[in-house]
Amino acid sequence: MRESNFSMRALVLSDIHGNIEALAAVLAAAGTWDELWNLGDMVGYGASPNEVLQTIRPLATLTVRGNHDRICCGLASARSFNPTARAAAQWTMETLSAQNIAWLRGLPQGPLEPERRTPDEARVALAHGSPLDEDHYIRSMRDAWAPLQQMATPIAFVGHTHIQGGFAQREHEWNDLRPRYLSRHNSESWSLSLAPAVRYLVNPGSVGQPRDFDWRAAFALYDSEASEVVYHRVPYDVEAARQRVLRAGLPERLAARLHEGQ
Repeated sequence: MRESNFSMRALVLSDIHGNIEALAAVLAAAGTWDELWNLGDMVGYGASPNEVLQTIRPLATLTVRGNHDRICCGLASARSFNPTARAAAQWTMETLSAQNIAWLRGLPQGPLEPERRTPDEARVALAHGSPLDEDHYIRSMRDAWAPLQQMATPIAFVGHTHIQGGFAQREHEWNDLRPRYLSRHNSESWSLSLAPAVRYLVNPGSVGQPRDFDWRAAFALYDSEASEVVYHRVPYDVEAARQRVLRAGLPERLAARLHEGQ
């Protein structure tokens, strides 16, 4: 739901991966926001690619393509995927509507910069993988070093790893950002204050297929006026999502990992 006010609040989503149950839970929990920034990989793995795209397309203010989006619409080969991911990509390509395939084919490559509402707002970039390479995973400080040094904006929102958190750098000080939660069952949030003169890579985590050993759907809310990112985890009907995968004839591993969060 959109709300217009002085402070710009952006709902930041990534790696939905065809999981409509997780996406529905995130949208219900997100509250009010002004813009939705979509970091890609909306399809692949999950059994509801058309439903996810029908939901996210009218809501997203900006969308960058992910590697699964690119492969599942036929713009690239799945040869680099493991057999499970390749089977899911082939099923997704056969299942997507012609309209949704055409839309995926037209998605831009990141990084994109959302338009700032005031000159005082920090510049922000949106990318699927690294701001320097859409297919590059940023899993460690070693991976983050070059993007933090070379990216054109002080803040970049990235996905691709399915791991919520990120990295920060100020001169010779480097920090690994990892939200700290109390449980793996309830809705929880963790706030990150964005300090001046610090550069940030922020990963909202995966909506539909987390891989940080937490099965709950992940997302983030960015408040430009408060200079704050709030990470969120919310439970969803994971059993319904798992059963959809099995009924679709997709590999059983894709159903099992939803419970495992890996």
